[in-house]
Amino acid sequence: MLNPRLETLSDYPFRRLAGLLAPLEPAPGHTPVDLSIGQPMHPLPALLTDTLHANDHLWGRYPPVSGTPAFRAAVCAWLAGRYGLPEGTLDPELHVLPVAGTKEALFLIAQAVVPERKAGGRPAVLMPNPFYNVYLGGAVFAGAEPVLLPVSAAGGYLPVLDELSPDLLARTAACYLCTPANPQGLAADQAYLQRLVGLARAHNFLLVVDECYSEIYSDEPPPGALAAALALDGRLDNLLVCNSLSKRSSAAGLRSGFVAGDPAVIAGFTRLRSYAAAVQPLPVLAAATALWQDEDHVVANRGLYREKFDLADERLAGRLGYYRPDGGFFLWLEVGDGEAAARRLWTEAAIKVLPGGYLGRPNAAGVNPGQGAIRVALVHDLATTEVALADLVATLT
Repeated sequence: MLNPRLETLSDYPFRRLAGLLAPLEPAPGHTPVDLSIGQPMHPLPALLTDTLHANDHLWGRYPPVSGTPAFRAAVCAWLAGRYGLPEGTLDPELHVLPVAGTKEALFLIAQAVVPERKAGGRPAVLMPNPFYNVYLGGAVFAGAEPVLLPVSAAGGYLPVLDELSPDLLARTAACYLCTPANPQGLAADQAYLQRLVGLARAHNFLLVVDECYSEIYSDEPPPGALAAALALDGRLDNLLVCNSLSKRSSAAGLRSGFVAGDPAVIAGFTRLRSYAAAVQPLPVLAAATALWQDEDHVVANRGLYREKFDLADERLAGRLGYYRPDGGFFLWLEVGDGEAAARRLWTEAAIKVLPGGYLGRPNAAGVNPGQGAIRVALVHDLATTEVALADLVATLT
């Protein structure tokens, strides 16, 4: 009765973590702290709740799939300002679509663009390894072959494009890239993004760039794929970017994001979402519009993360392969055995972290590239983070 493709998916990472820790008790005398999930714990912007309340009268109306003109205009204005796009490049009627968080968009877009066959074979969907598991789920349920591309610290945790064979590129229907990366936090530069856009056009596949961590950074704002493509040749063909308010505005529960890029893809995706996706209520769209128009709360939010990374610099420098990420709020730490470290941190310090192997799959040699690491989410307040990092270091070093 169930779709057999479900059998090709392992349990979602947090279900696996729950199973790993279920037989174990957290360390006595410690207050448990969850650093496993990227759920921001910073205060919500007052602008969010104020705007929701001001639009209470709209809860009784069906929202349009394409959102409101105000939302689409706000996103276009934000993208233009954030990435320095030429005036008039983005048309709110053609280039932007609201989504109920980028998770559903990243899954559904594969259903919209993967054909039955490509270049005479089974279509391929490319993604880095380790990766956000939704990429894999989207590829599997679209009937594609998920192709996991190895990454390494030496290469900035980016797939090595020279290693992609012509036969594989010919079969490729889509390629996922997260920048700054989840879990490693390093960002692709403009030259890399332009080269990947060029490959997408040359081989007619969709490049899907997940930029949901773009607004949490310490120094320079990470480059964006739209700007890279436009600087290349002034076109957005074969490109879709995704972003949301979950990290930027600490509003994960709002389930509000957008996709932007190739207008032909946006049009097709809009048709699919008319059948298959949750549509954002009008009060949510109003609140999201206000948040995309305001940068003050984002600057304050970014400052809170900067303080925590300053603390991580102090506590972890020279330990566990620590480096300060370009963006996002994760630490990717080398511990030898991610599952063993997760069990130890729970039983000895009541700290919950995610084994890195749960974000990867074994390669051709049977080696999971994330197996020796843990992902640590710095999502709590500074005081909680300070205690947790001290306990983590004392436990693992």
